[in-house]
Amino acid sequence: MAKDLYEVLGVSRDATEADIKKAFRRKARELHPDVNKAPDAEDQFKELNEAYDVLSDANKRAQYDRFGTVSGAAGGGSGYVDFDDLFGGGFGDIFSSFFGGGGAGGARQQRTDGRDMGVGLRLALEEVATGAKKEIVYDRLAPCADCDGTGMAEGGKQVTCPECGGKGRVVTVQHTFLGDMQTATTCSKCNGTGQTIDNPCPECDGQGRVPDRQRVTVEVPVGIRDSQQLRLTGFGEAGLRGAASGDLIVTCRVQPHEFFERDGDDLHCRANVSIVQATLGSEIEVDGIFEDEKVKVRIPEGLQNDQIVRVKGFGMPRFRSEARGDMYVHVTVAVPKKVTKKQRELLEQLAHEMGEDVAEARTPLQKLRDKFN
Repeated sequence: MAKDLYEVLGVSRDATEADIKKAFRRKARELHPDVNKAPDAEDQFKELNEAYDVLSDANKRAQYDRFGTVSGAAGGGSGYVDFDDLFGGGFGDIFSSFFGGGGAGGARQQRTDGRDMGVGLRLALEEVATGAKKEIVYDRLAPCADCDGTGMAEGGKQVTCPECGGKGRVVTVQHTFLGDMQTATTCSKCNGTGQTIDNPCPECDGQGRVPDRQRVTVEVPVGIRDSQQLRLTGFGEAGLRGAASGDLIVTCRVQPHEFFERDGDDLHCRANVSIVQATLGSEIEVDGIFEDEKVKVRIPEGLQNDQIVRVKGFGMPRFRSEARGDMYVHVTVAVPKKVTKKQRELLEQLAHEMGEDVAEARTPLQKLRDKFN
C-alpha cells in the first residue's frame, strides 16, 4: 500500500468507527464515477473503497496499524470470507442506487420500500452437521443513524411536493398538428412519492438511508441442504424515509468434502480392505462426520471389490430433526503389489487347496527375489 489509508479517507489515526464511516461516505459522494467526471474518478473511488475495506474492519485495521500493510486487503466490498454477493453489490452499485433514488430532489425511481438482497454463504460439511454461527459482511443502503431514517434534519418536516401537487407525476402537454398530446412522467423533484423534505438531513440527503457496510451473524441450522435459503427479515436494503426494509436472503453453499459425498441425508465414502479381510470378513473403522467420531463397519465374509456396505444412522443429521441418515461405505479390495516369501508360500498353498495353479505365473525377477528372501 503506497498511500497512507488514513490520509486517503481524510481521518486521523484515532478516528472512531463512526468517523470513518462518515468520512468514507462524504468522499465517496465526491469521487463516485456517477458524479465525478474526472478521467481517474474510477481509480480514486477504488482506492477509497480499499482504504475503507481495511479501516472499517477492526482486525484489518489493527494489522495495518501494526505492520503498515494487510494481506489481501483489496476488495472494495466483495471477496469476504464466506460471502458472495449474488446480485451485484459492492459499494459501486450501492452508491449508484443512492444517487439514483429518493433524495431531496433529482431522483427517478418510484420505489419506497427497500429491495431484498441476496448473499451466498460457504459452509463446510462439518458445519452443516453440527450447525454454525457465521458472520457475513455485506454492503447495503442502511437506515441513516443521524436522522433515524426519517430523512429530516432537526426542525425538518415532510411537505407536499410543490412540483406535482402530491400526485407523484407531472403531466406535460405538447401541441402538435394532430392535436394536443399529454405525457405523464414521474416527478423528478419528489421521485414520484408526492412528498419532499423541508430541511433534509445532510448525511443522507433526505433519503433516510445511507450506503453502509453491515455485519450480521447467521445461525445455520443443522442439516441444511446445498442451495437452501435463509431469510433475515429487515436486513436488506432500507426503505426511503422509514419505509419498510427488504430482507437479506442467504443462500447456503455447501462445499465439497475430501472424504464424504453427500446424497440427501446419506453419506458415501470409500474404504480399503485386504483380500484376506474381504474373504474371511472383518470389522474396520472409518471416520464419521463429527469430530473424533469413529464408525465401525462390518465387512461380510466374501465381500467383492466395490461392494457397498450400509451403516445405519451414521449419515448426516436430518434438517430440524434428531435423526440421521445412513452411511454407505464403498469398499475396495486392495491386492498387495509385493509379498514376502512366506506370504507367497501361504498363498500358493491356498491356491493348491482351491485347485488353482499359480506357480508358473511368477516372473524370473520374482523367482530371483524369492531366492534371496
